[in-house]
Amino acid sequence: MDLLHGFYGIVGRKSLARLEREIKEYFGKKHVCLVSSGKAALFLILSGLERLTGKKKVIIPAYTCFSVPSAVRMAGLEIVLCDIRPETLDYDYKQLKRLLDDDTLCILSTHLFGIPSDVAKTRSLIGDKRIFIVEDAAQAMGGSDDGHKLGTVGDVGFFSLGRGKNITCGSGGVIITSSEEIADSIRKDYSNLEKVPTIEYLKLIVGNIFLAFFIRPAWYWFPKNLPFLKIGETRFYWAFPVKKMAGFQAGLLHRWRLKLEMFNRNRSNIGEYYIEVFQLSGRMPIYNNGIPYNRFPMYVENKKIKDVLCNIGNVYGISPMYPSPIHEINEIKENFKNMNFGYSEIIAETLVTLPTHSLLNRKDLENIREIVHEYIEHEPIDDQAMERKVECL
Repeated sequence: MDLLHGFYGIVGRKSLARLEREIKEYFGKKHVCLVSSGKAALFLILSGLERLTGKKKVIIPAYTCFSVPSAVRMAGLEIVLCDIRPETLDYDYKQLKRLLDDDTLCILSTHLFGIPSDVAKTRSLIGDKRIFIVEDAAQAMGGSDDGHKLGTVGDVGFFSLGRGKNITCGSGGVIITSSEEIADSIRKDYSNLEKVPTIEYLKLIVGNIFLAFFIRPAWYWFPKNLPFLKIGETRFYWAFPVKKMAGFQAGLLHRWRLKLEMFNRNRSNIGEYYIEVFQLSGRMPIYNNGIPYNRFPMYVENKKIKDVLCNIGNVYGISPMYPSPIHEINEIKENFKNMNFGYSEIIAETLVTLPTHSLLNRKDLENIREIVHEYIEHEPIDDQAMERKVECL
């Protein structure tokens, strides 16, 4: 049915306007831009903000998706890394405060795996400085914190609609803001974007048809083992397409609000299941009932155990997340010589993630539980144990 609505979006010409209107209503924001990907959304945001102030430094987490530094570099801006704490997957705020200076353009508050970042704390550090907060809610669409929807608390926010996100149309990105100044600056680029070319449109359609057949866990092994699909791969891009969203993508998102809320309830329930069966309640702030985890994070003792667990559990969706901290990405590591981000290094070495999507059934969850129980310690790692690991670096 989604595919049929997608094809209607090609010929009906109303799907994009409808989607834009619905997003404004759902998030309570005045301005929405619909683009080809989450990284395209971030690129447009950064370009728009730089136009307003001329500042160059963008503070991002030292452990995050490689698309984030890709967008910063493509916008011609400087990547400034801040370590994140394993127990919160949020900034080390003492370090963040030291990094702020007169050339800081913005800070990315990243809701990694759907776990809320402390945007209010970031705001308090900024004070009256003209530094923007960009909410990276790529993995957190529909989530909330203290009654506020994630993506709506900063100066501008963005979501990803790519594969594996809280809701997907194969690819796509959304920018939201209520700032007239920011929206006007972003639209200077957005209004001139090209539409998706015909050949890319065909690839998009074929990719979504393929996804519809092979998205179920029982068939996941097949597309996972096709190297050209690059499923689960995170890459650094020197350049990437920045286009407007296609009508087909907007059509696929028919009844997206209903589906998003249903999927997020299921993600929350699966997260609560993992917290209970792995005895994680109270061990770290990242473990809370009610979070619609895009993926569920767990720490193991060392990288060897992580690699074995992810290899054996791959068929069920147990996987590492990002292969390294940002300062170890080959294409840009020369910019971070002699810099240490100990927490992020430990996260990259010991973090595994478990699936939370709605197509998991009880048998899948039981298999995941059994596999993980074989490889985690009897007592799961807590924040004190993580501190000792960092001290040993």
